[in-house]
Amino acid sequence: MNYDLTVGEPRKRIWRYTLPLFAGSIFQQMYNLADSFIAGNFIGQDALAAVGNSYEITLVYLAFATGCNMGCSVIISQLFGAKRMRDMKTAIGTTFISCTVLCSLLMLLGFLFSPTLLRLIDTPDVLFGDSLEYINIYTGGLLFLFIYNISTGIFSALGDSKTPFYFLAVSSIANIFMDILFVGPFNMGVAGVAWATFICQGISCICAVVALLIRLKKINHNDDESGAKLKYFSFPMLKSISLMAIPGILQQSFISIGNIFIQRVVNGFGPDVIAGYAAAIKLNNLLIVSLTTLGSGISSFTAQNAGAKKFDRVKSVYKTSILMMWTILIPFVALYILFREQLISLFINEPTAQAIKTGGEFILIVIPFQFVVSVKLTFDCIFRGLGLMKYFMISTFSDLIIRVVMSYILAAWLGSALGIWLSWPVGWFIGAVIAVLLYVFGKWQNFELNIQTSK
Repeated sequence: MNYDLTVGEPRKRIWRYTLPLFAGSIFQQMYNLADSFIAGNFIGQDALAAVGNSYEITLVYLAFATGCNMGCSVIISQLFGAKRMRDMKTAIGTTFISCTVLCSLLMLLGFLFSPTLLRLIDTPDVLFGDSLEYINIYTGGLLFLFIYNISTGIFSALGDSKTPFYFLAVSSIANIFMDILFVGPFNMGVAGVAWATFICQGISCICAVVALLIRLKKINHNDDESGAKLKYFSFPMLKSISLMAIPGILQQSFISIGNIFIQRVVNGFGPDVIAGYAAAIKLNNLLIVSLTTLGSGISSFTAQNAGAKKFDRVKSVYKTSILMMWTILIPFVALYILFREQLISLFINEPTAQAIKTGGEFILIVIPFQFVVSVKLTFDCIFRGLGLMKYFMISTFSDLIIRVVMSYILAAWLGSALGIWLSWPVGWFIGAVIAVLLYVFGKWQNFELNIQTSK
């Protein structure tokens, strides 16, 4: 069912809309958590390190998928809020066609250059074979990842946060059982973990597309008297989507590339540190992705209301967003800090003392600053919903550049991985300050909806 986010009490609307998104993000992260947990416990510490090492490269793919999701969902939300249903359907068709072409190109590049990327980040020889195998299988299922992300983004843009949750819940639970089956009885090793993800994402993708097509068929697009035929692809619409998507892709890609540079520094400290970091970064990303997903809900709320020119509702969103994120963060941060060693141990069978120490240090230093990240994400997502990608990128790149540069400087200065972990809070804090200043002093209130389809 589609929900109009431009009516009703804003605070209640936001909570009701975003909580299923949060729950869905937890299930989505179960994919990666299951991969790491089963690899570390059923295969061994080196397998966990291999999956963790590969993960940073697969995030580059996810960056493109997420960027496309951002571009289409903002445009579709704005058009839905403005009740321009014909143009909205044109935007959806344009997104699917253009993203399929982009994904095909990425798959080709991935198969050709994955070995080179693994060498560039100084992947230890003992991990190289498993890492490459994992990445190649993941690359083979990339189209499923793209189309699924776009489909769920469209559902969210239409105000429906429950349908994506149902798909994620079923596919994530299925992925856990398939991981165990392929790694255990079938004895497929790291490849089994990758194939389980491939199959579950494929099934989820097909189900999401079918459900979306049924939903769109029910939406009447004869919202004007022009009698114009519905267009499934439009170059002017592609331009409008690209203006939103390209900054999102660049932002997500540079974050992933920055993380690859950080992974390179981590790799210099050996397999034990890599394994501890792989476990801790999964726990960290569980929170980051959850907050980002909540932020996507804020973007959709902002975009729909901006399309409907209801700016008082846009101005009210940031307080509710920060309160909601902090309410969710408090129990998670407490759990992570109090049980950090036990949580790290969950991912590694017979972990070394160094791996436990590494993961524990990361959690103690980085996790409390999730409260700062939530502030930054809130304002970033308001900018995104308004289509102000320049503001969005300024705060993001400031955070990223500082984190990467400081990780190299502090790691060399301290002579340990501790320096890497210290760089994260610094970057996040500065990025948050910049985002708040842009919101307070920026001229975002002058928003005008300017989306073209075709001449």
